[in-house]
Amino acid sequence: MYGWRGTILRVDLTNETITKQPLDESVARDFIGGRGFNSRTLFEEVRPGIDPLGPENVLCLAPGPLTGTPLSLTSRLEVSTLSPYSGILGDGNVGGSFATFLKRAGYDQIVITGKASSPKYLWIDDGKVELRDASDLWGKTTWETTDILQERHGENISVACIGQAGENLVRFASTIVDKHSSAARGSGAVWGSKNLKAIAVRGTGKVELAHPEAFKQLAREDREFFLKDRLQHEVIAVYGTHIGVMSWWPGYRYFQKYLSGDEIPESLRPEAWKNYEIRRARCDDCPVGCKDVYRIPSGERAGEVGSGLEYECIFCLGINCGVQDPIAIMEMENLADQYGMCVIPLGNAIAFAKELHHRGVITREDTGGLSLEWEDADSQIELIHQIALREGFGNVIAEGMYSMAKIIGGGAMEVCYHVKGLSRGPHPPGLFALAHATGTRGADHLRGRSWAYGENDPEVFPELVRKGFVPDVEEDPVGALAVSERATTLTDAIGRCKGAVNSWVCAVPLVWKCPLFGGLARLLRAATGFDFGAATLEEAADRIYTLERAFNVRQGITRVDDRLPQKPEVKGTPKGEEELRKHAEMLAEYYRVHGYDPETGIPTRERLERLGLRRVADELEAHGPYPAWDGPPLWPLDAYPHGGTRA
Repeated sequence: MYGWRGTILRVDLTNETITKQPLDESVARDFIGGRGFNSRTLFEEVRPGIDPLGPENVLCLAPGPLTGTPLSLTSRLEVSTLSPYSGILGDGNVGGSFATFLKRAGYDQIVITGKASSPKYLWIDDGKVELRDASDLWGKTTWETTDILQERHGENISVACIGQAGENLVRFASTIVDKHSSAARGSGAVWGSKNLKAIAVRGTGKVELAHPEAFKQLAREDREFFLKDRLQHEVIAVYGTHIGVMSWWPGYRYFQKYLSGDEIPESLRPEAWKNYEIRRARCDDCPVGCKDVYRIPSGERAGEVGSGLEYECIFCLGINCGVQDPIAIMEMENLADQYGMCVIPLGNAIAFAKELHHRGVITREDTGGLSLEWEDADSQIELIHQIALREGFGNVIAEGMYSMAKIIGGGAMEVCYHVKGLSRGPHPPGLFALAHATGTRGADHLRGRSWAYGENDPEVFPELVRKGFVPDVEEDPVGALAVSERATTLTDAIGRCKGAVNSWVCAVPLVWKCPLFGGLARLLRAATGFDFGAATLEEAADRIYTLERAFNVRQGITRVDDRLPQKPEVKGTPKGEEELRKHAEMLAEYYRVHGYDPETGIPTRERLERLGLRRVADELEAHGPYPAWDGPPLWPLDAYPHGGTRA
């Protein structure tokens, strides 16, 4: 095959068998790759109602058809599973070199099933694939694991692995790639539940292209845009996502308010982070280089180097937790990377615990004497250790916000601002709230929200709106969101980066030249030889997104779960009721546009059949309605593995 490598790598950990399965061309055409392949596999192979931490769960890793080609920004890996954090679809998208190496080794997807009897790691050396003993790696941090495997197999490899948080089944543990890149939504805990510590890969093969010269010309034009665009090389290449601190309104002290740029402390502004930066870093073959590399200047971790400290860490572990010390924030970022945890749910859960403490729902007796005062950075760092090792009160927070609220009780759920277990905070009705409510992995800013506004494409986006490719968000917010969902779905399917600041020019190759998906269609035709067009790509995106919705329906998701989180002081008031009414109106329009039943939020048979998903419609009708969603199954807190060496 061209573009794709034509092979799915299947690993049965229970029986310790490895098989290579040919990639079905019809699957490749209909689901493209990456997120599309993974979401299809999960629907086919994950039974409704299973325990995400049981051996029946399935773990998928997939690059895209454009990964490993001359096109820039295509080193993204999709890591997907039934999330132990939310109990619905859980996928994370991660950079680094792993996706490129995996593709060059000859694989379009890894599908991992079962549970190993003892710790294992997977070693992929082009066509040679082995399961190896990982007893010496178990208990190590992600950084230690990566160093050991690189010493063992050579530096020219890429490593995806888990730290102690994954081993201890912390429900928001991440898959960490090349030490500093995180695939979120709980996949790390699934690795741990399967006794899988790491996958190391060396890939030296070549991705064959159907029309190589045509493809290379298009790839050159795309790359030249990034080298010439002032926003990319004068702002993003210099500051990365740090610029968002000034304009993205981060939550303050568990969303008590959202801070404007003028309210951001000087110590957390973009220029201030330059005091700690020692160089810039980039993912494989990226022309931008949006990541920082920093050295901690003082404190217990003085001299330690980290990389990829993003806006979300400053926001979630810093400002929203009440911590304004940049040294502490860098320490927490490094701990999250080493233990293998996503900074967003980690920070949200800690901020939630602090809010519950200040509301009197939990006391210092509940925390074992640990302080939950807003600006107490030292206690927050101690709590991160406890969470990763499931020690003390950290064992409760390791369950994540929603399950934590169920365990604590006492009104905790009233201030748990979640959608399907994930949180982006409470927002008034509108596009933000609608995108969070309907995202296929819970409250989410990366399923289309930012692209509907286009705030990070000051020149390209207004033209897309003016020419009618993207609806004006003020006039048609639902239409704008629907188009943006297609764009980001395709981005995740082809293996492309959405950009440090979530932009159209990153997410959709050549959108500045051949809008909206015309440039991408030309690239895919040149890469694969398949007759992709803009319309077929839109249909593929809708197919993937609707299948994801169907997957969540089987997990008990219905209209009631596409909710608008509200603060207790708003809920039940005339203002609160009016907000719910407006949200319901937008939700009804969203369902109409997407072909969902207006009462249940379930995709209609007509919609599914139009997308070639007749069998999905048959299954939903034959086995539904499903038990209502209430998060993942809870375990007794003393049933988890716990402990380990501190990072």
